[in-house]
Amino acid sequence: MSLPACPKCGSEYTYEDGAMFVCPECAHEWPQQAAAVADEAARVWRDAHGNVLVDGDSVTLIKDLKLKGSSTVIKVGTKVRNIRLIDGDHDIDCKIDGIGAMQLKTEFVKKA
Repeated sequence: MSLPACPKCGSEYTYEDGAMFVCPECAHEWPQQAAAVADEAARVWRDAHGNVLVDGDSVTLIKDLKLKGSSTVIKVGTKVRNIRLIDGDHDIDCKIDGIGAMQLKTEFVKKA
């Protein structure tokens, strides 16, 4: 069984110490279970139709969206290019032509 490299310095010479991994070069310690959970918990973003989204995709709005604090509405069918996926309440960070920078939820877009 191969041990993971140190997440702090990248050293290959890690070893097990009980329930922890230890790096002899930088003395960084991290739990073994965290490594297993991190691999399984890789976040996958999906649009309203279940298609997988990645950074740089283009999406289209499937619902009119009102801008909070404004009377402006972003219409259905508005195309958004070069999205960036983020963690948080809203999943997509983007710029919309004529509106500017904003964040969207994946449930209101479909992959173009």
